[in-house]
Amino acid sequence: MPESRTRKSADEKKVRKQRADAETKKKVKAPTSRRWVPPTFITVGLLGVAWLIVYYVAGQDVPLMSDLGNWNILIGMGGMAAAFGLATLWR
Repeated sequence: MPESRTRKSADEKKVRKQRADAETKKKVKAPTSRRWVPPTFITVGLLGVAWLIVYYVAGQDVPLMSDLGNWNILIGMGGMAAAFGLATLWR
């Protein structure tokens, strides 16, 4: 009678898997650290909101804001838009 094929041992399977994992680890590059993004976009967004609040509450009393007029709205909204743009960089 012919001999049946033998099954591969568990050790051989582990070795092959380790080799395959090692090859993929070499090819995949680790993402760069972007730990600065969350504090930055939160700060920029809060500054934009704070700018708008100060403008609406005491805009006529603050010398720079009274000179800018309605441009203060664009500055505040620009800060919030910049925060949104920074938030897209977060991984």
